Amino acid sequence: MKHFTSVYIAFVVLVTALAATADERDQARRIHDRLTGVPPTDAMLNAMAGAVGSGDAVTAALYAIDGAPGVAATGQFYTTVLKNWSTPWTNEAQDAFAPLNDYSATVIGAVRDELDFREILSADLIYVGARGNLPAYSDSNNDHYEALENAGSNLGDPQELSRRTQSNVTGLAPEAVAGVLTSRAAARAFFVDGTNRAMFRFTLLNHLCLDLEQVKDGTRPADRIRQDISRSPGGDSRLFLNSCVDCHAGMDPLAQAFAYYDFPYPDEEEQPGLELELRKDLGRLVYTEGVVQGKYLINSASFPTGYVTPDDHWTNYWRLGDNSARIGWRLPADNTGSSDLARNPAYAEGDGAASLGWELANTEAFAQCQVKKAFRSICVREPGPGDAASVSGFVSVFHGGGNMKQVFARVAAYCAADL
Repeated sequence: MKHFTSVYIAFVVLVTALAATADERDQARRIHDRLTGVPPTDAMLNAMAGAVGSGDAVTAALYAIDGAPGVAATGQFYTTVLKNWSTPWTNEAQDAFAPLNDYSATVIGAVRDELDFREILSADLIYVGARGNLPAYSDSNNDHYEALENAGSNLGDPQELSRRTQSNVTGLAPEAVAGVLTSRAAARAFFVDGTNRAMFRFTLLNHLCLDLEQVKDGTRPADRIRQDISRSPGGDSRLFLNSCVDCHAGMDPLAQAFAYYDFPYPDEEEQPGLELELRKDLGRLVYTEGVVQGKYLINSASFPTGYVTPDDHWTNYWRLGDNSARIGWRLPADNTGSSDLARNPAYAEGDGAASLGWELANTEAFAQCQVKKAFRSICVREPGPGDAASVSGFVSVFHGGGNMKQVFARVAAYCAADL
């Protein structure tokens, strides 16, 4: 009887060990699938399962991203997952399948190199292809990046995608550079035509996960609303007071940061027979330091006594009011004492796009937005009430240094274990 009991106990231990090993391998496989979209090699699966078995699923996720000791990663996290994650931010249609461009490549490189992601809207930074057989980077087309993508490059390899100084690559003055906001792709999408309010709106939408409807606040001062906004649309001033002012009172003084930028392109006379979108593809970003672009002064007759933009000095009226808590400004206000119309020292102010990008990136909304976008990408669902504590932890990780690679790894470990 004792012999039977010993054999039975040994059998149970063996089955339990095998089950544990299977669970570890299953979890490792799920982590790899979520981060790359492709199955792991046997060597990678063994390495990842070992990390999971030791209680370190985050390290297993990092193996899937960048490789384990002696085991190469596929590169698909960068080339496919991050590319699809970032590409919708680079175009107005929010198309995830648009070609690689300087905006998406820079996001991919910043995550790969574990840069502080809060600098993405302000740094003098760009990533370019490092292959010798690529077309040179051009301010007037996207050929360089399309060739890099079509060559099947591993964007996780610094020998394929390398970091550069944007002002050196593009020729923009250093003071004009503002991370991905001054990439060619962003300029083509959001500085083209219009009034440059599109750049502000899509920066909110793509990087703070907030659209203008969500940040409306009619209590802010209306003194910086431009002349092109009628105070009596359709002859009814109530429309302005009850609708237009809600967005423009805060947006216009912030969008002033982009006053020196435009994206001109050939008109029909210069390129006869070429359709509009193709003519826009031939455009390039220009920066006119000290000279406000004409688009800021159009339709002045709509309200002649409205604000006339004199420079690129922005003021953040949303530091006070409902958007104080809604956006969660984390930097202290730094009133410059300039000659613009702000009088409350609680309003933050600055000059140009880079300082505005830094103001927006250092908010609670920016941190939560990056985490939620990573969660949706890897977990393929929206975070629910049951995920709140974990999401809060991911946000804390982001606040600790803006490391998006760590956020992705932790999200993948969490969602793979959640099945």
